[in-house]
Amino acid sequence: MNKLIITMISVLFINSIMSSTVFGEDAPAPPTISSEAAIILEADSGQILFDKNADVPMYPASLTKIATAIYAIETGNLDDIVTVSSKAREVDGTRVYLEDGEKVTLKKLLQGLLINSGNDAGVAIAEHLSGSVEQFADDINKYLKNVIGIENTNFENPHGLFDPNHVTTAEDLAKITQYAMHNEVFREIFGTQELEWQGESWDTTLYSHHKIVKGEIPYEEVTGGKNGYVDQSGFTLATTAENNQLDLIVVTLKSSSEAIAYQDTVSLLDFGFNHFVTSSIAEGKTFDVEGVEFMTKDTLFYTYPKSGQVHTEVNKDGILEVMAQDGTVLASYELDSTEVAAAAEVKKSTASEESNPSVFDGLSDHLLFVLAALAFGIVILFYRQTRKV
Repeated sequence: MNKLIITMISVLFINSIMSSTVFGEDAPAPPTISSEAAIILEADSGQILFDKNADVPMYPASLTKIATAIYAIETGNLDDIVTVSSKAREVDGTRVYLEDGEKVTLKKLLQGLLINSGNDAGVAIAEHLSGSVEQFADDINKYLKNVIGIENTNFENPHGLFDPNHVTTAEDLAKITQYAMHNEVFREIFGTQELEWQGESWDTTLYSHHKIVKGEIPYEEVTGGKNGYVDQSGFTLATTAENNQLDLIVVTLKSSSEAIAYQDTVSLLDFGFNHFVTSSIAEGKTFDVEGVEFMTKDTLFYTYPKSGQVHTEVNKDGILEVMAQDGTVLASYELDSTEVAAAAEVKKSTASEESNPSVFDGLSDHLLFVLAALAFGIVILFYRQTRKV
């Protein structure tokens, strides 16, 4: 729970302080994308490097399972034994062939959900966490809004099979993935190429359905991914990739063919890695503005075109802006004055002391006197016994 709270605060902090990214005259020409919606999100800075219809509601298909997985990881117990229901057993679409009454750990269901895109695993997870698919939809929508902080998503099921009200956006999916990738368990499963699977009725090797993750389409920087398809959504794809300069999330929605989905994804990854770089400002760095000192509260990340130069300015209100050569603001952050930061540290230290009181805290003066007198008496008695010896 502590990890969940820390991650929530970090994500909300980034979302609250980052301005919309608008690159200036140094920005490279974007690629031509055939998918109806697409986005490149730099995960560290939170900046959008490219978008096309990224805020338009669309059907996500199995990209839904990214949200189901991180919700289950953070609200469930991975070691829980889940009993598969007949409803899970009979769900349509891709499955890991669970049997009615089969008992499986929650973590194994998550592996079947993300690696093999098992719809039956999704229903089993939903029923285990919330009692029913309907209640799960209500629970996960609240989680997505209140924890991850997205506004344009409504899910009706855990797997993404078509429902006219089951919609999201490319931007929301990128932010869900950004949040999920902070979790080590999610990262591990999301990037798994293959896994031995032993089920009650199905023993096999699961292979990632994402062709770049699986290695069918070589791309060294790719770290994870999920694909999806239903007739109404077209082909959907979410992909994560990183090198020592960037941490990218690419989402493409409503591609007319699988080949186009991957072609667009590779083009967007190339565009990001070839033209952008992310830098940082260290936590605790100070800036003097007209005699007032301001300080960064956390490590701050900002992304900018490789072809351009950037500089930083801090105004009298403690707003740090990262600016391109033409004056375009790439990112902005609210800093603390050092006085405010010092007061916060004192308050934190005081709260810590209050939550961990000394053994003598709360004792009355009278009781302390009695204890002191008793200790003195013990010392005198010990002294006399020593002299007799």
